[in-house]
Amino acid sequence: MTTKVLIADDEAPARSRMRRLLDELTGYEVIGEAANGNEALQISLAESPDIILLDIRMPDMDGIETARHLSTLDDSPAVIFTTAFDSYAIEAFDTHAIGYLLKPVRREKLERALGFAAQLARPQIEALGNNPQQPSTRNNICARHGTNLHLIPIEDVMYFQADQKYITVRHVHGEDLIDEPLKELAREFTNHFIRIHRNALVALTWVERMEKTPEGQYEVWLRDCAEPLPVSRRHVTAVKACVKKRA
Repeated sequence: MTTKVLIADDEAPARSRMRRLLDELTGYEVIGEAANGNEALQISLAESPDIILLDIRMPDMDGIETARHLSTLDDSPAVIFTTAFDSYAIEAFDTHAIGYLLKPVRREKLERALGFAAQLARPQIEALGNNPQQPSTRNNICARHGTNLHLIPIEDVMYFQADQKYITVRHVHGEDLIDEPLKELAREFTNHFIRIHRNALVALTWVERMEKTPEGQYEVWLRDCAEPLPVSRRHVTAVKACVKKRA
């Protein structure tokens, strides 16, 4: 049985070298190459690779964030990071039991890593996110559009609102649905969003004002949003402080 491998690296020479090494090994087929994290996600969704060799340092969206998005796929690939980090960082990755290869990659180490590749687990990626050398929050939210994945920059997100099973993401270009727990989003983006209701988080940078209706209900207005969002009584004080701070 042939194992399908995707190579993701922003440097073409590194991709070519990895492909040559894989061509020398038996039982592996390179099903594609990606020059950035977004391409890696789209190819993974379309081709369902068994393993992805993922460079850590890539522009726009690094390998760590890409891996976190990959872990949400129904048939997520095993991930082996490739890195030029120093030995201290390598020890940190090793502690979390995630496969890695130090550049320049050698054939025998590649073969060993492929042989022991394990399915990517969310707890491992979360633990890796706690590494002080890596950001603990994503720069993008990933939403599925049919057979494609759509990346939404977090700075474009106005609010998250829970609606039964799914979360509505309101952003500058419209709305999308994602399948992530609101409490996990609140924890991850605690420095960027504030809870205004048990089912809603709003972006601090988009908050414009808060008003009290004649019925005594508080509402928060966001820039470029035509309708306000209700604020529950337990969150009024925190939202008031936020508005005052930004005034």
